[in-house]
Amino acid sequence: MGIHAQTLPAMLLDQAARQGARAWVQAPGGTLEYGEAPAHAARWAALLAANGVRRGDRVALMAGNRIEFLSVVLGCGWLGAVAVPINTASRGMQLRHILENSACVLLVADAASCAGLATVDGAGLALREIWLLDGDAPPPGLALPAPARPAPAAPAAGIEPASVGPGDMLAILYTSGTSGLSKGVCCPHAQFWWWGLIAARNLEIRGEDVLYTSLPLFHTNALNACFQALVTGASIVCDERFSVSRYFDRLEQTGATVTYLLGAMVPMLLAREPAPSERRHRARIALAPGVPERFHGEFLRRTGLALLEGYGSTETNFALGGVLAEQRPGTMGRVAPEFEACVADEHDAPVPDGQPGELLLRAHPPYAIATGYFAMADKTVEAWRNLWFHTGDRVVRDADGYYRFLDRMKDAIRRRGENISSYEVEQVLLAHPAIAAVAVYAVQSELAEDEVMAALVYKPGIAVAHTELLDFCQPRMPYFAVPRYLRALDELPHTENGKIRKFKLRDEGVTADTWDRDMAGYKVTR
Repeated sequence: MGIHAQTLPAMLLDQAARQGARAWVQAPGGTLEYGEAPAHAARWAALLAANGVRRGDRVALMAGNRIEFLSVVLGCGWLGAVAVPINTASRGMQLRHILENSACVLLVADAASCAGLATVDGAGLALREIWLLDGDAPPPGLALPAPARPAPAAPAAGIEPASVGPGDMLAILYTSGTSGLSKGVCCPHAQFWWWGLIAARNLEIRGEDVLYTSLPLFHTNALNACFQALVTGASIVCDERFSVSRYFDRLEQTGATVTYLLGAMVPMLLAREPAPSERRHRARIALAPGVPERFHGEFLRRTGLALLEGYGSTETNFALGGVLAEQRPGTMGRVAPEFEACVADEHDAPVPDGQPGELLLRAHPPYAIATGYFAMADKTVEAWRNLWFHTGDRVVRDADGYYRFLDRMKDAIRRRGENISSYEVEQVLLAHPAIAAVAVYAVQSELAEDEVMAALVYKPGIAVAHTELLDFCQPRMPYFAVPRYLRALDELPHTENGKIRKFKLRDEGVTADTWDRDMAGYKVTR
């Protein structure tokens, strides 16, 4: 079949010929130039193949931002295998589910992720071995029974690229955007190509630009930023993590012209005392979806950075937005030319402009959005019913075609840029012997994002300190999912058919009888 356009091998070969020695990605551990990227991908593909990874196999990747992270993704794409980036904070039931659902045959991890791996029972997993990117052996207590050893050096000679097509899977990205177990989003090669193209168009990225992200590569935001650079010939710097105190210094040091922020980061940066470093950089724009309108003007005045709104998800693409000149405060922008959008009622019938409904999306180009949820046919059919992807977000379309976000229709929580499944948090709390019933839901924080709150019903005659409950939670869930607020109730409110009335609890919010871990001085460790 040859090498198809809109696939990772085609992108790498095309830009290698165009850009030569220009830097593509700089990350902890090294820099990868455009000209050397195809050979680099070919060597990592050969390494995977030499160790039994075949086309279509899934390779789990649990590591922080480092050049080897991208090496594994490139090797998988060149070989025709599928990369499965995993949030480094995953542990316990959630991590076990991801490894089991994806049926990964290999796990590549860094030393910092081993604490999470130690919480997983590896019995029955398809996992054959673990490669450690740091050190020679796994730490004591690693519960996974697979043999562990460091990844050997990539062979000097690579292999020819596989004949992958635009619709072949490049990655499975797990998202817990709704209640229930985390779902693996099947992301084809072409979806990343379109992400890069549309986002670069909205951010007005050119080949001479330098992109800067401190967001994690295991999420779609930072991973897609690498493709924005790839399709335009720009350079990107991926820092290890976001730092409020060092953010503007890093913009200056890297020479960044384009950067990336999440909703909560902007008020965190504005909470600092103004400093000269806020103006010493040359960055002109930040992709910053979900930043409340009231912060845009102040951030621009202080930092010179314009904030670009828009709408996208792991399942879709940069479906709503536009260039900065087309932005309208309080809206997400218009639908992209490559997409069709509908605001619909509960029967998927369109509602008039100005009336709230669920945002439904579909793409005109083939494979510009995800193809489904891995090994979850029922969830795929539900989300993609009637040939529309159902986002679960409640929006309004204005008469002039601009969309405004109202709230989420699904039972989801988003905190610090992370999607949290209330179901997974509830399952951990219910595993504590003192808990009879629990409801986990979102309440608003001071940073204009969600905080995790749990309403609890204790078993008769059992009293447990709130700190003990959180001590129980910490090793069993990601740090960002540990509830901030706990509220003890005699019973949970229910509907006539027995379902918990979470909307009632959400409406009540943080009540006088709610315990706040932050106010109590309780610390959650990463």
